[in-house]
Amino acid sequence: MLKIGDSAPTFSLPDADMETVDLAGYLKRDTIVLFFYPKDCTPCCTREVTDFSDHEGDFQRLGCVLFGINRDDCLKHQEFRDREGIGTRLLSDAEGSVCQQYGVWQAREVDGQKKFGIVRSTFVIDRNGLIRHALYNVNYKGHALDVLRLVKELDS
Repeated sequence: MLKIGDSAPTFSLPDADMETVDLAGYLKRDTIVLFFYPKDCTPCCTREVTDFSDHEGDFQRLGCVLFGINRDDCLKHQEFRDREGIGTRLLSDAEGSVCQQYGVWQAREVDGQKKFGIVRSTFVIDRNGLIRHALYNVNYKGHALDVLRLVKELDS
């Protein structure tokens, strides 16, 4: 798992429109918020992603870009985005390599069996590529506003 002060792993992933997003291209220019969520079109994930999307303008005014990441493919992201009116770019980590780099692909016990999945997590990365906040196992309720507050504190 990553911690405050670690260098953020860089990556290139496709978004819902199959355009490649290269994280390194945003460094030196923007603060970056990466939020990892388990699955498109589920109630809790829909609430989390739409909350981030609803506040995207507030993040942008602070010089911050948002990316939502999970292992769903680009077409699933596209359907989800279009149905829910999501403006935030959703990135597909179908292979799971970025999830592993950020330590969000974890085992947990479900009905007595060990299953792997994405632990809902968020990372705030400064313009120097350092992790300023590493939030694992977060609650989706009010999370977008909590992260917005953390980004505001970086600028003050």
